[in-house]
Amino acid sequence: MAEVFDADEQRTLETVITFLEMTAPPRRPSRPVPMRKIAILRAENPPLSFYLWLYRTVGAAWHWTDRLALPEEDLISVIHDPAVEVIVLYVGGVPAGFAELDFRRGDTAELALFGMLPEFIGQGLGGYFLDWAVNALWRPDIERAQVDTNSRDHPRALAMYQKAGFEVVRREKSWLVPGD
Repeated sequence: MAEVFDADEQRTLETVITFLEMTAPPRRPSRPVPMRKIAILRAENPPLSFYLWLYRTVGAAWHWTDRLALPEEDLISVIHDPAVEVIVLYVGGVPAGFAELDFRRGDTAELALFGMLPEFIGQGLGGYFLDWAVNALWRPDIERAQVDTNSRDHPRALAMYQKAGFEVVRREKSWLVPGD
């Protein structure tokens, strides 16, 4: 879940965080597999450099900076935790997007991060991959799935999460650290 921050010397970009959840797997069928060479693989204990490349490349336009502020040891402990899964979508053999699934909170699963590399946005891959990631959140012991987005994220992010089955539970004003 996103942390809500007050403005300070670093956090100067105002945003509104929208928190969403679902309490049952989606009822609508998943979008069909695009007619492309696609692979979805879990990056098991990904090297920090690979993870940060994905994070920076996917999140640069959307002001993703929170993970960059974590000390390396803390970030490695998150992405190497057995209850956290870093999933990479490959198209034609190259990374096209990634999702981070977090199962560290018992009966609640979180889609902690989700996004596409800029070159792959608008090709019909994001909706398919989001449906895949949402389905992967639902396991026998999971009773709730959560995700959050903010007003500086991709303009279609909120609508995509809602189409995938998430419902808005609250909104809060927060402040982000601007990217480089």
